[in-house]
Amino acid sequence: MIKLFLTDVDGCLTDGGMYYSEAGEAMKRFCVYDGMGMVCLQQAGIPCGILTSENSAIVKARAEKLKLQFLYLGVGSRVNPNCKTKLEAAKEICGQLGIGLDEVCYVGDDINDVELLKAVGYPCCPPNARPEVKNLPNIRILHTPAGKGAIREIADEILTR
Repeated sequence: MIKLFLTDVDGCLTDGGMYYSEAGEAMKRFCVYDGMGMVCLQQAGIPCGILTSENSAIVKARAEKLKLQFLYLGVGSRVNPNCKTKLEAAKEICGQLGIGLDEVCYVGDDINDVELLKAVGYPCCPPNARPEVKNLPNIRILHTPAGKGAIREIADEILTR
């Protein structure tokens, strides 16, 4: 049974694209279907959170809008090897909730997600994920593209179990 839902951002909640203005401001596009999926999970009593290597005010604003219980920015960065890994962050959350990693659904798409995907009970990835992710044993490859409802797809699946 899934007792915690966690996801990466870029390539999972977004299509992986980054938009920059002339002033250098980064923008991200989020799908409202994904947001509603996480809201529905929370309403069903399943806490949700974001684990991302980015340290983004945009992601923070999205997490606040969705009233997510957990937000870890700057984790699992391959640029900064001194930061906490996504697996360490997930273990910390599980400790707070008194659950095991086997009760976690995690959606990831790239090499910095592999360690956590291998550890959780329900690993998922969007169809655009890197081959290193899609080739993991027991991975659930979603049908819906990232940033276009992939998170909603898995949320609906969890809620109908």
